[in-house]
Amino acid sequence: MLVLPQELTQPQANACLRALVQDLASLPGPEAVVDASPLNRFDSSALAVLLEFRRAALAQGKRFSTQGLPKLLADLATLYGVVELLAATPPTAPAPVN
Repeated sequence: MLVLPQELTQPQANACLRALVQDLASLPGPEAVVDASPLNRFDSSALAVLLEFRRAALAQGKRFSTQGLPKLLADLATLYGVVELLAATPPTAPAPVN
């Protein structure tokens, strides 16, 4: 699983995308999962990074999904009509304790 930084705005976008794509080849298995839960400062560049990384993952034959999208980023993706492309995985509920 790849993890986004706490801040992903236009100044960090290119470097973040390069790092994600570089790490893509080392991911085991057929899926590229990006954890966005650390994000606390972002703009629409975060969506651009995720969508471009999705293209790179699909080009390498990997399935793409995200987890931990901040609500505001998910709302922005919905506004732009791209939320389905992010294939967000809902948080897993903790197992009940008996």
